[in-house]
Amino acid sequence: MDFEYSSRVQELRERVMSFMDEHVYPNEHLFDQQVDEGDRWQPTAIVEELKVKAKAEGLWNLFLPESDLGAGLTNLEYAPLCEIMGRVGFAAEVFNCSAPDTGNMEVLTRYASPENQDKWLKPLLAGEFRSGFAMTEPAVASSDATNIQSEIKRDGDEYVINGRKWWTSGAGDPRCKILIFMGKTDPTAAKHSQQSMILVPMETPGIKVMRALNVFGYDDAPHGHMEVDFKDVRVPAENMLLGEGRGFEIAQGRLGPGRIHHCMRSIGIAERALEMAVKRVNERVAFGSPIADHGMARKAIADCRMEIEQARLLTLKAAYMMDTVGNKAARQEIAMIKVVGPNMSTRVIDRCLQMHGGGGVSQDFILAKAYAHQRTLRLADGPDEVHTDQIARLEYKKYR
Repeated sequence: MDFEYSSRVQELRERVMSFMDEHVYPNEHLFDQQVDEGDRWQPTAIVEELKVKAKAEGLWNLFLPESDLGAGLTNLEYAPLCEIMGRVGFAAEVFNCSAPDTGNMEVLTRYASPENQDKWLKPLLAGEFRSGFAMTEPAVASSDATNIQSEIKRDGDEYVINGRKWWTSGAGDPRCKILIFMGKTDPTAAKHSQQSMILVPMETPGIKVMRALNVFGYDDAPHGHMEVDFKDVRVPAENMLLGEGRGFEIAQGRLGPGRIHHCMRSIGIAERALEMAVKRVNERVAFGSPIADHGMARKAIADCRMEIEQARLLTLKAAYMMDTVGNKAARQEIAMIKVVGPNMSTRVIDRCLQMHGGGGVSQDFILAKAYAHQRTLRLADGPDEVHTDQIARLEYKKYR
């Protein structure tokens, strides 16, 4: 494995870092200010302005491996760029590289018909609108995708959809025009062939956004996470992705490798938290000496650095394997990084928050919100326990 950056990746890293320094970091407070003014669920002017700038500079759609629609980067090449974006909550959107759009773009690229690609994928890639992913349900343990109860029933040239979803990120955003919806088309089929995925335009009658869900008290506006009700929602039969009964297959493809982006961004925010902590302990004096000279601070800083490096190497290995041997062969590494990434970042941010004292839990620093987001990632793709169970089963398989 060679993790040295290619000349192209090094050039892109420098351009992304320069863009962040010039346009993103200086506008973090302005973003928060614009969200708090007026309707929290409207797009912010600053992000829309920065998207235009990023697109003009060619820093756009940097992901989407194995496709000529993106930047042509492999997962390994994209990893360091995604890490940089992870340092600021809204940065990925500026480069049109944010969830759930990235995962939905991959699904549309691989599984949608040419007609649906023209209608939904190309505008998404152009940044003309956004999208959502409706899978998790409040009534069942959705970490087991076979539990999904929402109905997708064929009726002539249409499918009729009924169900209640939550944690449908982005569904409250007025720019969200399309959902990828997971439900059951045949509850009597084999366990992993009951589910299907279908494209559902947000303007379809019968869709009702019930409420925004808070994450540790944060509403994550203007993106947000919504509870959505679907009642007799009718969509054309051609909106079915890949065919009836293929939903679990699509889910594995989308929720597995796609979530490695979150792991890359987790490393980015952990790096930023550590950077903030190092500056803080060198600036502050307690009990007669700089906090940086206290043994406990040194140990905390050292632990942060070691854990970040370990997580980065495992993430890069997973990305390398996805590129070279494929997602199926890399599934143990993918599962490992989905546990290791957010666990590492929450520990690192927690230590850095502690070193900031009372200020660390306030709105004066990014740490409290960053901690809430990273802790949530331990649930976002199913709980840690789902992944550790898979890791163990794959390990057993080597010796049986």
